Amino acid sequence: MAKLSKNRKAALEKYNLEELYSLDKAAAIVKDITTTKFDASFDVDVRLGVDPRKANQMVRGIATLPHGTGKEVKVLVLCTPDKVQDALDAGADFAGLDEYVEKIKGGWTDIDVIITMPACMGKVGALGRVLGPRGLMPNPKAGTVTMDVAKAVTEVKSGKIDFKVDKYGIIHASAGKMSFEADKLVDNVNELMSVINKLKPSAAKGTYVKSLTVSSTQSPGVKIDTKSFN
Repeated sequence: MAKLSKNRKAALEKYNLEELYSLDKAAAIVKDITTTKFDASFDVDVRLGVDPRKANQMVRGIATLPHGTGKEVKVLVLCTPDKVQDALDAGADFAGLDEYVEKIKGGWTDIDVIITMPACMGKVGALGRVLGPRGLMPNPKAGTVTMDVAKAVTEVKSGKIDFKVDKYGIIHASAGKMSFEADKLVDNVNELMSVINKLKPSAAKGTYVKSLTVSSTQSPGVKIDTKSFN
């Protein structure tokens, strides 16, 4: 059996790894067992009763967390010249088109989100090889291909997250930072779960939310009783 690190051993003495807790209690436990010197992320893993290989059971959506993510999000807007100032005024870190397309072709990806306009998708689509593997490709479903780039920038900067199930039927999302008060973390998870529940595919049978676990960047996971979310 692998030897437990001192921090992990100390964490596991504070709660039962197999017990199901209320969301309030789980958030408090994660705050208690997080010992990182940096401001760790508060992560949520939701296992759904869906088969993502079937197109009619794909769960993908957008949640705007009431207290934001706590993360500084670097936003690039690829847009026509008349929209550049609007994007910058809304808080975009970078805005333009051709010069940034060339930079990305050269391997530059020092950004977290790219927002673009339908008119620019021809040029942006050609960057698929660079952007696709990094999860940076703009997508109309995620609200990142839009005519109103300023509004999209505001939403992303204020705590909008884009999520989707992986091939195992699990959604991985970050719902804040460990410096947040526990009740704010709870509010953020409740909002995320509310959106996930609204997206339940009609083709999905049986229990929809199979398991829900919260953790911080380096802490063990704390399991949550999913009754209130089904």
